[in-house]
Amino acid sequence: MPMHWIALRPAPEAAASGPDGAQAAALVDTHTALAWWALQFTPLVARVEDALVLEVSASERLFGGRAALLDLIFKPNQPIAPVEYAQGATSLVALARLWGAASAQAVDALPLHTLAAARAHLPTLARLGLANWGQLRALPRGGLVRRFGAGLVDALDRAYGQRPELYPWLTVPEVFEARLELAAQVETAPALMFGARRLLAQLLVWLRLRQRGVLALELRWELDARRANALHVDAHHHGGSQGRLELRTAQGTQDTAHLQRILGEQLARVTLPAPVLYLRLRSLQTQPLSGETFSLLPDDQRRGDSLHQMLERLGARLGPQQVLCVRPQADHRPERMQQWRPWSAAEGATFATKTGAAYAMNTGARGLKHPEIGGEAALYPSWLLAAPLPLGVQQGCPQYQGPLTLLAGPQRVEAGWLEGGAACVLRDYFVARSVQAGLLWIYRDRLGGQGWYLHGLFA
Repeated sequence: MPMHWIALRPAPEAAASGPDGAQAAALVDTHTALAWWALQFTPLVARVEDALVLEVSASERLFGGRAALLDLIFKPNQPIAPVEYAQGATSLVALARLWGAASAQAVDALPLHTLAAARAHLPTLARLGLANWGQLRALPRGGLVRRFGAGLVDALDRAYGQRPELYPWLTVPEVFEARLELAAQVETAPALMFGARRLLAQLLVWLRLRQRGVLALELRWELDARRANALHVDAHHHGGSQGRLELRTAQGTQDTAHLQRILGEQLARVTLPAPVLYLRLRSLQTQPLSGETFSLLPDDQRRGDSLHQMLERLGARLGPQQVLCVRPQADHRPERMQQWRPWSAAEGATFATKTGAAYAMNTGARGLKHPEIGGEAALYPSWLLAAPLPLGVQQGCPQYQGPLTLLAGPQRVEAGWLEGGAACVLRDYFVARSVQAGLLWIYRDRLGGQGWYLHGLFA
């Protein structure tokens, strides 16, 4: 099968481009990102000086032929960055055409300066009256080897397809890690977002090629050691000359805009002890992404952030202690049916998939979420008081801002026998109506002298 090589390199205007052609932050390393992107078309990708070479002949059938493959590569004008490119039967021919020769120029007519192995000998070759590949190849091979070394002859053989072309082929790393040297010292944490956006743009290219979503990221920054010493920064307290933030999401994502918002909220609460010189972004945990299913109906359009994205942003802005997540407990006593704890991305993912978990802001009140739905569980209120409120009784009727009317019940709860003492409960719960307060959840304590208590409120 005849081979087909493509040589390409970022165009000069590529430095101003980001993923998807958006006018976003530039990539940290355009060449590396372009190599990752090229690997989706062929596994034979290598870097040669400032260019990439791709051998695509083995991939043509997969993409429906050479014309279809080339259209797919070049007609969208690169989702990573604008490129300059050339093609040829060997990688050296493609590179020569990329480095200044006309794309349709015959191989023998290619100028000598486009052959990398000949550049060191150009003055001597010019004095011999040689200007192109064909003239150089016409000279006796023995004389060329003695005068210029075997490397030049080997390069000519590879350029004309008479020797195999072997390169150290590029691969995509299993873990993403990128480092960025800042153009100037940054003294405030929110100002680090400019560099972080470039790192996230590089991450997006890696995630798309790996078809994975990120679950956890680590952003590190290196402080100016001289300024840190001058300011007498406590090296033990601040982790030496480095600082770090860890971002976690409940679901694997490629949404870098969401990651930027979370990172921005966290950086707003960071105080830098000294100026920052370098940033480093590393993936800690990822997961494979499955394809999304969309409705065929035109009205089914998704707007806004998902629930877990909103919770992640609130947690980053307010602190994890201010957003709570419920964990259902195997207990029939309402006050022990659930456990509220600070929300985290890991717990959010577990409860959202298993129980449809409830969430609340940390205001002191708690919603009651029972693992069962239907039957008697439907009588549980929306909000449970932190402690039952004793109610007055007049002529056997419980009172709360006036007399209460019992609508449903009793729902008997008997639990805690093995624990004994105050943990043992025997209650009859009722749904009651108050003219002033609406629907209430009250119970009669059968062990404590028939007292009535308010335990919950219905929204």
